[in-house]
Amino acid sequence: MKVRYSYLSQQFADPTEILEGIRQVVMRGDFTLGREVAEFERRFADLIGVKHAVGVNSGTDALKLPLKALGLGPGDEVITTANTFVATVGAINEVGARPVFVDCNDSFVMDVAQLEAAITPRTKAIMPVQFTGEVVDMAALMDIAARHDLPVVEDACQSILGEWDGKRGGTWGIAGGFSLHPLKNLNVWGDSGIIVTNDDEMARKLRLLRNHGLANRDEVEILGYNSRLDTVQAVVGNWLIGQTHDITARRIENGAWYDAAFSHIPQVVVPPRPARCRRVFHLYMIFAQDRDALYEHCKAAGISTKIHYPLPIYRHPALAHLGHAAGDFPVADRHAANILSFPVDQHISREEQQYVVDTVRAFYQGR
Repeated sequence: MKVRYSYLSQQFADPTEILEGIRQVVMRGDFTLGREVAEFERRFADLIGVKHAVGVNSGTDALKLPLKALGLGPGDEVITTANTFVATVGAINEVGARPVFVDCNDSFVMDVAQLEAAITPRTKAIMPVQFTGEVVDMAALMDIAARHDLPVVEDACQSILGEWDGKRGGTWGIAGGFSLHPLKNLNVWGDSGIIVTNDDEMARKLRLLRNHGLANRDEVEILGYNSRLDTVQAVVGNWLIGQTHDITARRIENGAWYDAAFSHIPQVVVPPRPARCRRVFHLYMIFAQDRDALYEHCKAAGISTKIHYPLPIYRHPALAHLGHAAGDFPVADRHAANILSFPVDQHISREEQQYVVDTVRAFYQGR
């Protein structure tokens, strides 16, 4: 491909320092909750600006464990958004609760104006999704949550260092979950995640839940899970975490460049960019006329693009039991038909971005 989507071969072109760190772990045999995990948790808490960070084995568990710590289970409802990755609803399902959907807005996140209508006596939590690197209007959402005495667990998996009103995503509610998947803005070499919270009791419960509920080697305080962040993955995280601000700045710069360039192509619509949001461009998505044909045109031109996602989560067969039909969440449906994601990572060159824009422009000029 002339413009690839995965940048991992560039990011880890010289893994010497990481491999030496892993060698040290192997020599110590310190594979489970080793000292690198504690170091990464401390550094991540400092990065986000919270008291506690708890490393777990995936972004999905970073969403599930706070719900479990809150005591959610069968019969409970968790409100989330109608367009998100399956991990959001998977985490809700894993504790036995039922996802209740709210449509999104054209910034790809929950339309908070529709939130209150979704609250029922069975609602026990709200899980906003900071999708694509955007951040929900958390000020308005927290006001609604407070009126109804509902805890908020943020799915911030795609929005590390994203902000609303200068306050970071993941820090508004009782807890926030982040993914460290290889294609996230801060990433490791496999599935890992981390939970942040300023609540001491929540942090205590999370540390129990991720490690079988063990208060110590011989005492099980509660029934938990095997969901520890691997020490080997923490080595990778510690190598990269110091670059996170620079990575974020580069992605924001690349996103702004795309916005300006695409604004001159009438068939492409750049999403709204609320001034109160600091978006960190985990994904760069636009609305495109004749999206499917444009996708194929880009592929033929050697540009790797993605669709996030061609079918909204609420319409998948696995959720048929919820009884929804196409059209129940029209904004999510419209997005599924029109959105296209382009590479925006910190390693993409301006020449590559220009090639992307020129290719899109040529597609429309030829129709």
